[in-house]
Amino acid sequence: MIFDFIVVGAGSAGCIVASRLSESGRHSVLLIEAGGEDKSFWFKIPVGYAKSYYNPKVNWMYRTEPEPNLGGRRIYAPRGKVQGGSGSINAMVFVRGAAEDFDDWQAAGNPGWGFDDVLPYFRKLETHARGESPWHGGSGPIHVTPMRGSTHPVSDAFLDACDELGVPLNEDFNGAAIEGAGVYDVNTRRGQRSHSSAEYLRSALKRANLAIERQAHARRLLVDEDGRVSGVEVMQHGRLKSFTARCEVILTAGAVDTPKLMQLSGFGDGSTLFARGIETRKHLPAVGRNLQDHLCASFYYRSKQPTLNGEFASLIGQARFGLIWMLKRSGPFAMSVNQAGGFFRGAPEETRPNIQVYFNPLSYRIPDSPKASLTPEPYPGFLIAFNACRPTSKGTISIASPDASDAPLIRPNYLSTDRDIEEVLQGSRLMRRIADARALDGWVEEEVSPSKAADTDEKLLDYFRLNSGSIYHLCGTCAMGTDPRETVVDARLRVHGVPGLRIVDASIFPNITAGNINAPTMMVAEKGAAMILEDAVST
Repeated sequence: MIFDFIVVGAGSAGCIVASRLSESGRHSVLLIEAGGEDKSFWFKIPVGYAKSYYNPKVNWMYRTEPEPNLGGRRIYAPRGKVQGGSGSINAMVFVRGAAEDFDDWQAAGNPGWGFDDVLPYFRKLETHARGESPWHGGSGPIHVTPMRGSTHPVSDAFLDACDELGVPLNEDFNGAAIEGAGVYDVNTRRGQRSHSSAEYLRSALKRANLAIERQAHARRLLVDEDGRVSGVEVMQHGRLKSFTARCEVILTAGAVDTPKLMQLSGFGDGSTLFARGIETRKHLPAVGRNLQDHLCASFYYRSKQPTLNGEFASLIGQARFGLIWMLKRSGPFAMSVNQAGGFFRGAPEETRPNIQVYFNPLSYRIPDSPKASLTPEPYPGFLIAFNACRPTSKGTISIASPDASDAPLIRPNYLSTDRDIEEVLQGSRLMRRIADARALDGWVEEEVSPSKAADTDEKLLDYFRLNSGSIYHLCGTCAMGTDPRETVVDARLRVHGVPGLRIVDASIFPNITAGNINAPTMMVAEKGAAMILEDAVST
């Protein structure tokens, strides 16, 4: 079958790109998705993301290769394998990033990607509960809701503790500045997950010019004799199928699977491809490089007062919260567990916030089971977690074999720079300063882990090495820039030297942004789709 555009990956970016390209009715669009439809109730209820955490039906459940600086551990890296992608299974914290992050993108040789350039696309994708403003959209598909006013009292005590430390209260991390402590916004709509599958794709699929192929795993890109990408080969229900694109193929498979598909198709580092038995179609050494992620660790506290642990652990409590959600679309089940937090300077000499903090009014684990959900610790508790905003360690993603069904080799190379190690110590000290503040005296009974036995920088670093994990913000593996030796796409997201191919997802980030990356990924999709349509008119 022949289409004008083929979009590979129905995730946070792909749903938006497919919707926008088909909006006018002038272009035929095919959206290819390896997973199934996001029909389950658990995709709608915000707290239901825990049900997807270890579910192979909707999650690729990737793991890194053993990380040498984390005790040789293989770090879990969940990725959505379902319509909506990782946006269907994430914790919905909506943070755009610092304005300086995007100005850095532009300074790296990417005109049109400074903050003033991308702000209109952030506003375009959003309907904010507080209404339209210079910072926020009022009529976009994604609904953004502040959790302020609905948080647990211990979350409010956390904010008082931050104020005691001289950290300013920030009413809007997506407003004039990102620095400070506050309550996060989440992408929810009337108590339900508001993501690109529900808000962009679902209605768009009623259009005659937009088709979707689910359970279709892309195996390779099809290339003409002149080197132009002309289509995609997929495996669907045990059968090989090929689809042809008249105009372009757009990769929106994410920071792991986009470089994987590129390499399987012969686009990547020639020596790596040769070692895997794949013919090089275009030597692009940066494919799969520049992998960045936020590495996070939690400090667990036993509380003197009740937190959400007791009610989340109790069938009666769960039933009560469930009933509140069913009747009012409110309560803890309508929120992210990451209620409060913020962006802090880990040391006085830092010129901008470099530590992101998450405050949870419960302490919990997520058992390794597709049937399990959040499992609270067996005592009243809460946790405070942190990660560096802009880690400097960079890793790689490469194919393991020529077989598309094999998981890629993910090597983030965490904590490989002195700067990242220093920020671990800054963040760990910050956790202690917050917990020791007078405002939390009535709550903190003891630090359970790492515990007060971790009384030196060496012990705190050891705790982080053995207990940290990804916070699932992988990006940068097909970075945007001018030099084809160091980057993969240009500022219009066209792959260097490969006609007919673009990439429009988190893999194009030149540098990771401060905060959760789902919002900037959706912005990239809005801006990328606009570029594709502009270029289609000019040609």
